[in-house]
Amino acid sequence: MNQLDLNGQVAAITGGARGIGFAVAKRMIASGAKVALWDLDLAVAEESARALGASAFAARCEVTSWESIEAARTATEAKLGPVSILVASAGITGPNTTVDQYPIDAWRQVIDVDLTGVFLSCRSVVPGMKARNYGRIVNIASVAGKEGNPNASAYSSAKAGVIGLTKSLGKELATTKICVNCVTPAAVETDIFKQMTQQHIDFMKSKIPMNRFGTVDEVASLVCWLASPDCSFSTGGVFDISGGRATY
Repeated sequence: MNQLDLNGQVAAITGGARGIGFAVAKRMIASGAKVALWDLDLAVAEESARALGASAFAARCEVTSWESIEAARTATEAKLGPVSILVASAGITGPNTTVDQYPIDAWRQVIDVDLTGVFLSCRSVVPGMKARNYGRIVNIASVAGKEGNPNASAYSSAKAGVIGLTKSLGKELATTKICVNCVTPAAVETDIFKQMTQQHIDFMKSKIPMNRFGTVDEVASLVCWLASPDCSFSTGGVFDISGGRATY
């Protein structure tokens, strides 16, 4: 594992109790950061924080609620210090079905969690980053946001929105020392697969030229570099980690 210098940094990671978020937390702690796991499931987040050791803190966070996000940030800063890194990783897939059959309530839920949740998280941490003139934001998008997966219209639309949000915010903050980027993984085998049909999982794998799913540690490596001081001339960027799937 390559060494990164995150000493003195405090990272808030939404969806940090599991999957990509937990892998990012583990890598960041190994690089010297303190991390706050913001997760809807506080019991699991606390268990994950205990596994990570003294440099980790768990806070319950419902990313669709501004009040919940603000409470998580306030608790984090009281415990660990000002948030200098945000990794917006929380997300759901929604059902696998066609647009004409897509449940309207499910559509709204996916957009609320996967897109509005990222917006609210960014909105919460940016003022403090601006006041300190430093920060790193890494949003977890998806190759589905670039290409549009069939039978996953809400997820694809939300992730496309995350890409647009990242580009917009990156440009807004381009004259500061705050860098905002996103990553677009192809399918990574995590608990989120439990929300998908086997047919959809097989479809996603068939689209990856490497003929395998990515790993959470591979995604974490890219995320942690983007969250480091070494990433100083990339902002509003979209970083592919798709096993060769992405075509642009």
